[in-house]
Amino acid sequence: MTFANLPLRTLRLIMFALISTFSQAQEKISLEKALELAKSNNIDLKIADKEIEKQTVLKKTAFQPDPLQVQYQGGQFNSADFDHNVSVQQFFPIGNITKANRQLQEELAKLAAKRKALSAYELEKAVTLAYYQYLYGVSIQKLNSELNDIYTKFLKNAELRFKTGESGNIEVISAKAKVKEIDTQREQLAFDLAIYQKQLQFFVQTNEEIIPDETTSLQYPFVENQEAKAENLMTDFYQQQISVYQKEAGTHKAMRTPKLGLGYFAQTINTESLFQGFTAGLQIPLFGGVNTSRAQASAISISQSQLALDKNRIILKLQKEELQNNFKKQQKNLAYYQNEGSQYADQIIETAQKSYANGDMSYWSYISFLNQAIDIKKQLAEATHNFNQSAIELQFPTIKNN
Repeated sequence: MTFANLPLRTLRLIMFALISTFSQAQEKISLEKALELAKSNNIDLKIADKEIEKQTVLKKTAFQPDPLQVQYQGGQFNSADFDHNVSVQQFFPIGNITKANRQLQEELAKLAAKRKALSAYELEKAVTLAYYQYLYGVSIQKLNSELNDIYTKFLKNAELRFKTGESGNIEVISAKAKVKEIDTQREQLAFDLAIYQKQLQFFVQTNEEIIPDETTSLQYPFVENQEAKAENLMTDFYQQQISVYQKEAGTHKAMRTPKLGLGYFAQTINTESLFQGFTAGLQIPLFGGVNTSRAQASAISISQSQLALDKNRIILKLQKEELQNNFKKQQKNLAYYQNEGSQYADQIIETAQKSYANGDMSYWSYISFLNQAIDIKKQLAEATHNFNQSAIELQFPTIKNN
């Protein structure tokens, strides 16, 4: 028998059995631990480490002599006799070219480190968002469980009132429908949590089944004035990019200096004795326009990077102002539901349940008050989630690096 042929109830039982087994194997971790794992496991950061390593290794290429020239000549170049000539010549860079190359590679290694810092910043933001997204799912799941308890009690009261003839069957049917609706939502929430867990695991990039510690406060602990980190990282990156172009321009200018060549030769004359000698010379770049143009292009790149930095500073400033306004809005909204709304919801539920159980309230009034209280509780969960999202976005504003 295939899964497609199984009854719906059986499929649900299988699903919950799998989810239950899956949950038992999960390790609960703090946000700090999740960030630690992400920074040690994340493939993008490992690639960034390899780029730093590569640029560091390339420092050894700063000294770049020309290939060794070895030449053999044989024939009648001295007399009618067949003589031999072997010569070896090597040209070496002189001037500041080696120093310029080394400085350029050092700046490229630093740039790779700055780029890794940006990647680590983006990863920290992504992990934090995913972590609190899961906690939001947990809060909705707890609310669903609370609603299930409320409506289960309501169903018992409705059935009792129906048996005693105090109410009609409509109350029982309505209560059963609501309990079934909540049960269906519970199944969907289980899937949502599984999705949120995989999102977190994707960023942490571990084979372990990890989930956030549910004892963590549902409200993100926002720290004031931490958003300056984004501007510092962005500024460091572009300033380092400028340093690379400056050294690149210096390298192109240094390439206009001559190269010193040293050589050795040995030959026979009239097939007699081996005669030896040494040579010295210079390679002079008479046509240095190519390297001059490249140096000018690097200077233009410096201007481009400075303009990009200025532009992204403006973008970041405007972004932070927008995020700050949204944060204050969500903060005020959350404060209401925490300080007043939540208490109102609990009072409404408690009073309505007592009044309905004592027969002092009609079924329809009870349902109306109950839905009002439930809506307030949902709004509290949403307000907390929206606050967390705005706080994390404000603490980790998006950095443009192009």
